[in-house]
Amino acid sequence: MDQRKDATAATIAAHAALAASLPADDGSDFDKAKRGFIGTIPNAEIPGAWSMAPYAFLEGERPDTVNPSLWRQAKLNALHGLFEVGRGVYQVRGFDISNITFIEGERGYLVIDPLTSAQPAAAALKLMREHRGDKPVTGVVYTHSHVDHYGGVRGVLSDDDIAGGMQIVAPEGFLRAAVSENVMAGNAMGRRATYMYGATLPKDPKGHVDSGLGKAVSMGQVSLVPPTVSISRTGERLTIDGVEIVFQVTPDTEAPAEMNFFFPAFGALCMAENCTCHLHNIYTPRGAQVRDARAWSHYINEAVEMFAGDTEVLFASHHWPRWGAGEAARFLKQQRDLYKYIHDQVLRMANHGLTPSEIAADLALPPSLAAEWHTRGYYGTLNHNAKAVYQRYLGWFDGNPANLHKLPPTDVGARYVDLAGGAKALLAKAKAAFGRGEYRWVAELVNHLVFADPANAEARALQADALEQMGYQAESGPWRAFYLTGAQELRTPRPKSETPRQGAAGQLRSLPADDLLDSLSVRLNGAKAGAAADLALTMVFTDTGERFAVSVENAVLHHVAGDGGPAVSLTRPVLIALVIGETTLDKALAEGGVSGDGAAVLGQLLPLLDRFDFWFEIVAP
Repeated sequence: MDQRKDATAATIAAHAALAASLPADDGSDFDKAKRGFIGTIPNAEIPGAWSMAPYAFLEGERPDTVNPSLWRQAKLNALHGLFEVGRGVYQVRGFDISNITFIEGERGYLVIDPLTSAQPAAAALKLMREHRGDKPVTGVVYTHSHVDHYGGVRGVLSDDDIAGGMQIVAPEGFLRAAVSENVMAGNAMGRRATYMYGATLPKDPKGHVDSGLGKAVSMGQVSLVPPTVSISRTGERLTIDGVEIVFQVTPDTEAPAEMNFFFPAFGALCMAENCTCHLHNIYTPRGAQVRDARAWSHYINEAVEMFAGDTEVLFASHHWPRWGAGEAARFLKQQRDLYKYIHDQVLRMANHGLTPSEIAADLALPPSLAAEWHTRGYYGTLNHNAKAVYQRYLGWFDGNPANLHKLPPTDVGARYVDLAGGAKALLAKAKAAFGRGEYRWVAELVNHLVFADPANAEARALQADALEQMGYQAESGPWRAFYLTGAQELRTPRPKSETPRQGAAGQLRSLPADDLLDSLSVRLNGAKAGAAADLALTMVFTDTGERFAVSVENAVLHHVAGDGGPAVSLTRPVLIALVIGETTLDKALAEGGVSGDGAAVLGQLLPLLDRFDFWFEIVAP
């Protein structure tokens, strides 16, 4: 039975108030998003990986359950197919959350950002070949180190291409950032990403409608082929298949390793994911290190100075292009000032003594920026980006000693319930607040009861109802997904599991040996290791020829290159299989996957390493 509710009168009123404050819509964004359309495949249907068919409801009138501004963005992001961006430059949009771009060279196609997974990338290349000729891929460029810009590379490259030394270009530091950014905290980030992208939500007017950055993430085969060329210097030039590229490195902006670049022959500027048609995340709610808004703004300004005057068309890794030097410069300057304004104003208010929540409540864009659609919070928001800038400079603590050593949620929840006069009294007050449309207060209040008594069905239902209305009101795609996923899990809790329900080990399998061992240190259970004897062994990776001295001292796992104790020989895949439980040590020994006197020490180490449950609770203890 569908437990989801309709929009309340308070939500409908909130939508009407927002609609009255939105910028004037002259249709120009829709014109830009449709410009140069060549062709597509029906519903962008890619078996097993992607389809726009579930979003057919976007062709109708906006329902009361969707924010009017997000609805507009969702319709824009639903446009799909092959588009001519400019002379020699083509994009396939709407086959994934990101764009894939093709540059026509002398012999074939240079591919920029081959999407998240292989099937959509292959479908995009097929569409390009159908309309522009059956030519080979002659090079690949990764703009930055997020998976939706490299994960589909196997859809455009073959094993022969890779063995033949195909040029794959990326910014310096790409490989380490790509394989490690989501590993140390990968289980938590992955679980939170199911909330951020609404992975378990139905695709309908009461569920997932858009991610803001694009429609959604494709679900095909993800892989990583390491780059063969690293760009380390702004102004560096490279010619691939007769096409000259001028690079601008932009580290620590939207990604740890990222770069913009310009094609002089085509007057085409690629801004990667540094400038897209919305306010991006300075902090991503799935969890990651806070980005540097000041550096972000600086590099956009540098791009203005380097390229804007010669730009005929500006395109990016998401959304739709801008045409003309004047329009490109205007867009870049507004995006530049968007991030600098947030950075500067947060620090101004922090220096007046305001706390993160106070700053987030007060911060508003100046009229010149607020008048633009591309500055709106479809992905990032002013609210959580303000807190991100504060965190980058001042950390999580707001200076109030009452917040220095707070009680954990279950303890504080029980005390708030007692203070309210018990569960019934708290629920009565929360229901009255819900009737007044005070959903944020309801969510805060009932959260205490849910954490004090997660089995209280009435509390879970009311909390879900409040989060649902907040989701319906959200302009940000990720905020909507977070709220609605929380409501879903409160109403239909996932059964407990006696064993960890582990996430995919894809990122682990991509790690170099040194990083793999580093990642194991966060799996070491300190309590178990502290009660055990210290360990030392030499781990010999037969697939890479590397040797590491691995030890446990003071409940800390260490490793350095070289020898240190009895040796155990194995491959990285075998070690990963042992750690995540895909095989046992006895089986690996019997099959010859593990050998050496150090196997006994490895047998003592493995039980000390945790296996993480991907489906840990978020909206309940």
